[in-house]
Amino acid sequence: MADRARLTRDRVVGAALRIVDAEGLDGLSMRRVAEELGVETMALYRYTPSKDDLLDGLVERLFIELEESLSGTPFGPEAVAGGGDEAAPPWREALVAVARAMYRVALAHPNVAPLLALRPFTVPLTRRPPAVLRAHERLLTRLERAGLGERATLELYRAVISWVLGYILFELREVVDNPDEPEPAFRMGLHRLPVKDFPRLRALGPGLAVRGGEEQLAAGVTALIDRFAPPT
Repeated sequence: MADRARLTRDRVVGAALRIVDAEGLDGLSMRRVAEELGVETMALYRYTPSKDDLLDGLVERLFIELEESLSGTPFGPEAVAGGGDEAAPPWREALVAVARAMYRVALAHPNVAPLLALRPFTVPLTRRPPAVLRAHERLLTRLERAGLGERATLELYRAVISWVLGYILFELREVVDNPDEPEPAFRMGLHRLPVKDFPRLRALGPGLAVRGGEEQLAAGVTALIDRFAPPT
């Protein structure tokens, strides 16, 4: 039995992340986390008072991984904190780089990624984890320093957040009916759809099983930037 005194919130959330990565969100419970750590369930409540709090911790962990993946690069948190650094990359390039990094983090934890979109439905903005708030603050700061007006800043902010989250969820959707079937159409179960009623889904369906990848994500972010903040 592990020593309870050695428990920390970071260890508890880390155990939850391992469980969700391996078993999905349905496999997560306070009891399951306690088993993973070798402690009694009640020992967890000092560090995370509820399952909802644990879910928020998982979201925060992804944003911490995002910070760590960008740290030390021209696109990292330090670049924003440094103010008007002449050596900093153009803000458009930085925005696309951050979107790419978020995509990579989400795909590394596909069972957790849906929480990025779902938790904001139940958690008010100001009660979200610090790492989440820091990411949004940096995005708004970059847009402000780009010289955008308040309206353009808010429009682009909403558009980029919506596109990145939506794109990630679309990439992670379950489209495989039979993973052991080598033929794409049968693997997706398209033969179950009447061709008379769903001709386009039958014809184009196999392409839905192929992820668009970072390039399509980046192209979308770039298009949004050009729409709401066209080059002068």
